[in-house]
Amino acid sequence: MSGVATDGVVVAAEGEQVPAGASPWALARRRLRRNKIAMVMAGVLAIIVVACLAAPLYARDIAHTSPFQSNLDGTTIVNGKRVLVMPPSTTGLGLGSVPIGPTWDPRHYLLGADDQGRDVAARLLYGGRNSLLIGTAAALITCFFATMIGIVAGYFGGLLDGVLSRLLDIVWAFPVYLLAISLSTVLLTRSFSLGPFKLQSGSLLLPILIIGVVYIPYVARPIRGEVLSLRRREFVEAAEGLGASTWRVLWSDILRNVVTTAIVFFPLMLAIDMLTEAALSFLSIGVQPPDASWGTIILDGQGLLYTRPTVALAPGIAIAVTVLALNVLGDGVRDALDPRAKLRGVD
Repeated sequence: MSGVATDGVVVAAEGEQVPAGASPWALARRRLRRNKIAMVMAGVLAIIVVACLAAPLYARDIAHTSPFQSNLDGTTIVNGKRVLVMPPSTTGLGLGSVPIGPTWDPRHYLLGADDQGRDVAARLLYGGRNSLLIGTAAALITCFFATMIGIVAGYFGGLLDGVLSRLLDIVWAFPVYLLAISLSTVLLTRSFSLGPFKLQSGSLLLPILIIGVVYIPYVARPIRGEVLSLRRREFVEAAEGLGASTWRVLWSDILRNVVTTAIVFFPLMLAIDMLTEAALSFLSIGVQPPDASWGTIILDGQGLLYTRPTVALAPGIAIAVTVLALNVLGDGVRDALDPRAKLRGVD
């Protein structure tokens, strides 16, 4: 960052005053903190994460319900009166029953019940735990392996680059949802043993691995392109000319310059992975019962859209708010890590 030093303070090109000698990471944190919109979205995301982590406390100590057990004959309190969770239907021929609607009382079916008489609010929090877990773990897998593949392919080039690039092209050629659905259909119905590790059908590790793998080319290709550009930079050629080992160049000069790209990709991939998980779970090939996710809750509410739309709308809104927060935060991280970016809304 270009600027003029005055009394221990550097005046940056965009007019921002920063302490002299501050590291690039300190400058990035400073820029990110001054991005008010990104900070608001970070707060929203933190609230969602804390609420989902507190799901057991809510279900056990506030709602006093089990979100994974049917409660077809249960009762609850509404306006001081005890009513059935699944009251008889009053429409049409009066056959069957309709789940109780939202009571807006956190202690008694805040968002109503689903078609099994389960508390939607409690299931929403538990489902958020799994959606966030799968999205985060899958994004970490994607960014880690994409970074390694992009660095190796871009730096070494030649046959190794050709082989890795063709493998990425093969995965890239498949429509991502079609590939994820195909892998889920095959893998979720079987158990696998990998040495001491055994993956059971229905394990959360399977959707994590599937989603994490299918998006690797989407991150690896831009990182590979950035590494190809870095190979021709003067500081890399100087390090190689001074006899620096290959691994030192990769660690000190290449990785440290592309890690910011991986960091920028992470919140964006997290948002995409959560959407993919919700789509797979809605198709019944993602998270499997008795576990829940926001996608499975939307599936549970599909048949109640006209009578109890809250069952499907609540997780849909949760997905939309979380993805929006992640995308805005990702944009803020990108602006903070780019030294040429000008802060919006900063005098």
